[in-house]
This record gives sequence, structure tokens and C-alpha cells, in this order.
Amino acid sequence: MSKMLKIVGIAAAGALLASLAWAHHGWQWAEDEQTEMTGVIEEIYVGPPHPRLMIMTDHGPYQVDLGNPRQTAEAGFDDNEAQVGDTVLVRGHRSRDADERLIKAVRITVDDRQYTFYPHLLRED
Repeated sequence: MSKMLKIVGIAAAGALLASLAWAHHGWQWAEDEQTEMTGVIEEIYVGPPHPRLMIMTDHGPYQVDLGNPRQTAEAGFDDNEAQVGDTVLVRGHRSRDADERLIKAVRITVDDRQYTFYPHLLRED
């Protein structure tokens, strides 16, 4: 195989992987409507690739995806800001798949402290 064909193949594979990553990290999978839910924190993870909370709501367990690690830190949220057992109010976008208990947080509130991960997306009712 020529060197040029190898380069083209590598570039095409890289473009495919980048488009798949963008689709996963974008908002296409989430509902357009912004909603709120309250739950009790069962697990806190602040690290790559996706900081998240696992919460128990009246409708069962939900995974709460926060901003990326940089956005989460810029919002002032780290693993010392909340504890398992704390109540959290989440404002964000649920998964379009009703069977997937996942919400992408735009903002969370813990003990009257707000952490906004996507200020430009925040909609107040």
C-alpha cells in the first residue's frame, strides 16, 4: 500500500472517530425541553471523561452528567462540594430514550449552592 493511501486511510479513520465522539458528546440524544428533578445523591464521580452524580429520585435511579471536567471545575463543583445522602436539584435535559435514566445537567443546586455548568443554556421558567 502506498504511503499516500495509508495517510488517507488514517485521516478518514480519524474523521470518523471525531464525528462519533462529537455525536456522543453533543446534545442530540437529549430532549429539547429543560426540566428539573430532585434526588438524593448515591454516588459522586468528578473526573474524566464525564463527571457525574448517581441519584435516587421518586421515579427511580438517574445518572446526572455534569459538564466536562474543566466546566465542572469552573462551576466550582468538586468532590468536596456534596456528599452521598445530600439532596440535589438538577435542571437539565433528559435523554430522549424514555428507558434511559439519564439527564445532562445545566445546573445543580446542593444546600442552596448553585453550580452552573452551561450558563449560556440555562433557561428559567
